[in-house]
Amino acid sequence: MIHITAKQIHDIGNRFQWIYSGLAVLLCMLPALSIQAAERIRSDLTLDEIPFNGQRAYEYLKQICDIGPRPSGSQGMVQQQEMLKKHFTALGGSVVEQRFQTQHPLTGAPCGLANLIVTWHPDKKERILLATHYDTRPLPDEDPNPDRRQHGRFIGANDGASGVAIFMEMAHSMPKHSGRYGIDFVMLDGEEFIFGSSSRSQERGRYFLGSEWFAKEYVKNPPSHTYRWGVLLDMIGDSDLQIYKERNSIRWKETRPLVEEIWATAAKLGVKEFIHEAGYNVLDDHIRLRNVGKIPTCNIIDFDFPVSPNNRNWPNNHYWHTEADTPARCSALSLAKVGWVIQEWMKNTK
Repeated sequence: MIHITAKQIHDIGNRFQWIYSGLAVLLCMLPALSIQAAERIRSDLTLDEIPFNGQRAYEYLKQICDIGPRPSGSQGMVQQQEMLKKHFTALGGSVVEQRFQTQHPLTGAPCGLANLIVTWHPDKKERILLATHYDTRPLPDEDPNPDRRQHGRFIGANDGASGVAIFMEMAHSMPKHSGRYGIDFVMLDGEEFIFGSSSRSQERGRYFLGSEWFAKEYVKNPPSHTYRWGVLLDMIGDSDLQIYKERNSIRWKETRPLVEEIWATAAKLGVKEFIHEAGYNVLDDHIRLRNVGKIPTCNIIDFDFPVSPNNRNWPNNHYWHTEADTPARCSALSLAKVGWVIQEWMKNTK
């Protein structure tokens, strides 16, 4: 089910190109989404105008990346987990490690993984689940340099650290959260515990291990609470932020109102980077949360990282799964915009 290459889900015309990726299975309408720099949509907001501390979130992103690569089962992941547990606990969150095991994709040896769950306002039995993955791809297997694809370092500033950085900053305001719903953060392990290039059909491993485990446990051992909504954040630190509506999220009737609420919040705040158009069809952690866990979950993702027509394999995603995915390609302003929109939506959603 995970290892789909070019399997057609539905016919949406000859202008669509299929892409199988380590993050997702994508349907890319290239004429619509190969947006040139002059056509990029940007708001005029500055950091000082946004009541979400994007600069501090960016410092958290750099702190995460300073650990180095953080693939599942690695010492880097353990170091990150210890840092995050200390951070969220100090700010008043209740932190639980949801441990599980898988087999290492290369050796077959047992490998321990752990989702990290942070609970705020546990007395509220209706809750919102904010999700992101916090593992990094083991290698930069889409790097243009063949040697780096085999032996390079992938630190995943955008693809791995950006969602976590927003959670770390959001934690400062969570004790005073006044919305209707309680809030849980879940940082998912094993989103892409994969070795080998996706564009070269050389992959070994399984995707979305953490979200699958979380969803199965939610159904198998129901907690005392229920999740009204789930929101997945992925690759939202790009300094050239452009967030289209993910196609699964607007196709599912139960998540369509969720997407509309979030995009309406962005419009009200003047965050124009939440674009009112359909973008990619993405197979990501939200699929497991929705299909297995029955949690209505949308995906907020910017998969143009960045547009680069000169990149033959990924013209809309030049830095993805390369050594170029560094803090320098992310921005405090992008983190501030996304964090602000989500925080305001959580505060006001009914």
